[in-house]
Amino acid sequence: MKKQIKTTEAIFPMPVLLISTFNEDGSVDVMNAAWGTMLEREYVALNLTETHKTVKNIKARGGFVVHIADAKHVAEADYLGIASGNDTPDKFAKTGLTFEKSALVDAPIINEFPVAIECEFVEYQNDKTGIGVIGKVVRTSVEENCFKDGKVDIDLLDAISFDPYTLGYYRVSGRVGNAFKDGLKLK
Repeated sequence: MKKQIKTTEAIFPMPVLLISTFNEDGSVDVMNAAWGTMLEREYVALNLTETHKTVKNIKARGGFVVHIADAKHVAEADYLGIASGNDTPDKFAKTGLTFEKSALVDAPIINEFPVAIECEFVEYQNDKTGIGVIGKVVRTSVEENCFKDGKVDIDLLDAISFDPYTLGYYRVSGRVGNAFKDGLKLK
């Protein structure tokens, strides 16, 4: 029997995404954002309010990079969600993380996170049912050590997810089935 619980603003577990941009002065800004998804193969949606420094930067610079957080950098990822770029302008420097400038969009790629999804800013939706930031994916790259048999291996990414009920981070790992195959036995 299911027990009713208080609904949060999230469907859980949620991805832990790090959104990187450049500030006006060229310094790096990164925020932790769990509210993000793919709209379709070439578009991402980030449910972020315009009060975030990152959103202001995205709109001003026209580009951003979405990173998947990993267990090795959980403290840095969490800090980037705790500290606001609006009142902690050097928060990226405090993490000890490093970056390189994307060749395709005006945004930094954080070297330590295993996945980088480079995006061009498309639009910001701010009405009651608006999504927030929408970006067009121009390139997705994954660290070479996260491949097995020529394919990205989720276990090797060591990605983390966020649980809004316990405020915990959890590893995303351990394959339990095969999509578009296991269900065929019920046909």
